[in-house]
Amino acid sequence: MDRYDESMCRLFGAALRRLRVQAGISLRELGRRCLYDYSRISRVERGEHLINAALVPALDRALDAGGLLTSLRSLMPEPGDAAAPSAFGRIAAIHEVGGDTVELELSSPGGRMIRVNLPRREFNGLLTAGVLRALLPDGLIDLDQVERISGAINSPQRTDAQVLGYFRALLTQHYTADKALGPRHLVEVVLTQIAVLDKLRYGSRPGTAEPAMRLLAQYAEFAGWLYQDLGNTAAAMHWTDQAGQRAQAIGDHQLAAYLLVRRSNIALLDHDAVDVIELAAAARRMPAISPKLAALAAQQEARGWALNTETDRFRRLIDSAADLLLDHPDGVDDDAPVYLHSYDVETLDEQSASGYRACGQPETAVAILERRITATPIDQHRDRAHQLAKLANAVLQTRQPDPERAADIGLSCIDSARSTGSARISKELRTLDQALSHRWPDLAGTRQLREALTFA
Repeated sequence: MDRYDESMCRLFGAALRRLRVQAGISLRELGRRCLYDYSRISRVERGEHLINAALVPALDRALDAGGLLTSLRSLMPEPGDAAAPSAFGRIAAIHEVGGDTVELELSSPGGRMIRVNLPRREFNGLLTAGVLRALLPDGLIDLDQVERISGAINSPQRTDAQVLGYFRALLTQHYTADKALGPRHLVEVVLTQIAVLDKLRYGSRPGTAEPAMRLLAQYAEFAGWLYQDLGNTAAAMHWTDQAGQRAQAIGDHQLAAYLLVRRSNIALLDHDAVDVIELAAAARRMPAISPKLAALAAQQEARGWALNTETDRFRRLIDSAADLLLDHPDGVDDDAPVYLHSYDVETLDEQSASGYRACGQPETAVAILERRITATPIDQHRDRAHQLAKLANAVLQTRQPDPERAADIGLSCIDSARSTGSARISKELRTLDQALSHRWPDLAGTRQLREALTFA
């Protein structure tokens, strides 16, 4: 093995050991499950032995690693094997642990996230050789950019637009991943990256920190959203307030207005119609906000009026938001919150379904949700499960309820509720369980859903 293979062996071994320890499995037990000599597994963990690539999928399955070990092993092809590296694994973050140590956060689409350490010298060697390029986020393919980031973590004074662009690209990827994985697998990663960004802000020269503070505010807002979806209102408000303080400090009125909308959205958890309406209305009054942000604020205010079952006001605001989005489909700048870049008429349509339910128009909600579920990619597990759970409740609220269908839909959401940690899905399922138990207690689907929720 050359020195890069030796470094990769140590990285693979560290990942294998971390996954095994997390799973609570001994070396002997792992060897039994994989039909592989446990003493050799021990050597692999110490970085002393390059395991045959054909044996790695068995390790992945035994440790529920989601393909992470397979992707790491693919970075060390056999002699004469020019196969492309697997795309399963991803380096989610890079940061300094000690003077000569770098910590890598490795993630897989299956939701596994582990942290492994490498000596800085070996990490820099792997970067220079391009060995880790396949694991870097999509927007991070320029080796000079990688070296800038590594240098910025070492010396915050070197932070520049390209380094911040890396973290901005990561944030966009987190928003995309959230639709599939949900908050459980992302929140710790995001908090770690906030700590890194804050270090970069702290180490920057006075008068140059505004871009880092803006990005910190956006990361804090996203942390607030993740905690909101986890059902932790206090943490959601804490991080949203942190974001608001950053936005005010740099005089970003667009972001400040957006955070008023976010606070309004959090107030929905407590069914606080007054706060929902007043905070969203305050955002609409902010000077010179973008059309998309004005539409989002109108949509949010409409949700508040729906809580009060004021259907006419709800519909007028939804129509106003739709007009703004149709007239200004690209009405955001590059520094706008990530959510606004993908906010469109289809998103508004889906969000309005909950308002129609609250206003006593479940048939309209059913039609909207069925339309949006069909359009949502199958791999967006969290988003689809939330849509389906809302649909199940709407089906029961119609003039001709179908409890069998509602129960079947609810049962289909159980796995996603468990894997993503989304409190929104769980709340809809509890509401469904209560409605079925009250009106159709003897239905087989009612019992099955209750049992499934007991173990969810």
